Amino acid sequence: MQYFDVIIVGAGIAGMTAGIYVKRAGLSVLIVEKTVHGGQIINTLNIENWPGDLGVSGADLANKIYGQVSELGVEVKYEEVETMNEISGKKGFRVKTDENEYSCGAIILAMGTEPRRLSEKQTADAGKRAISYCATCDGALYKDKPVVVVGSGNTAKHEIRYLENIASKVYHIHHDDPIPKDAEAVFVAIGRVPNTKVAKDLVDINSEGYIVAEEDCKTSRAGVFVAGDCRTKKVRQLVTAAGDGAIAAEAAIDYLAKK
Repeated sequence: MQYFDVIIVGAGIAGMTAGIYVKRAGLSVLIVEKTVHGGQIINTLNIENWPGDLGVSGADLANKIYGQVSELGVEVKYEEVETMNEISGKKGFRVKTDENEYSCGAIILAMGTEPRRLSEKQTADAGKRAISYCATCDGALYKDKPVVVVGSGNTAKHEIRYLENIASKVYHIHHDDPIPKDAEAVFVAIGRVPNTKVAKDLVDINSEGYIVAEEDCKTSRAGVFVAGDCRTKKVRQLVTAAGDGAIAAEAAIDYLAKK
């Protein structure tokens, strides 16, 4: 069973940033990702709120960060984590994937979230119009154009407030309502689902499925840290994911040094 100082679950912005910081500290690190590096941002056509880039596609940004990860020699495995548990005697952790089994001294959970999708009815109704799950990411593309926000909770209210300063008109509809014919883009704000089921027996998770942790990114279990959108937090953006990745990495480095 191959050993790493730190195993990071998830190769989104948070996970890859954590990998950079851990590797630069001289520790061995493995990133395990079940699909593709970059996470949800790879589906975003243009990002205008990432510092240092006036406009970059999600895929290009993900590939830039992955290139940095690779250049440093961080090992990345495209496997799905099935179980994680603490080894008896607190000698570290065991991470089992669909292909291999690893052990480590610390874990950083960075699995992210997935948006709840439009119903089949509304997807068909949208036709060829753009469908976005992030007004902050894509709203500027529809300056002075009519758009529609689908949703009824706080997320929808936030998206509406943001888009009102950009779009010529913002329609607000609920799940399964017909989409206005003149809307040029559909912004979906019907909630997100954290990818945290695999960690339910390892750390505390709240009723909405988010891993409980404060800004220090420390979970309820010593040696396990969390970064990015799957953490309990108010703001879920690329820059906060990167910040979490750095904080979680430094916390893991400190934990291992003291251990």
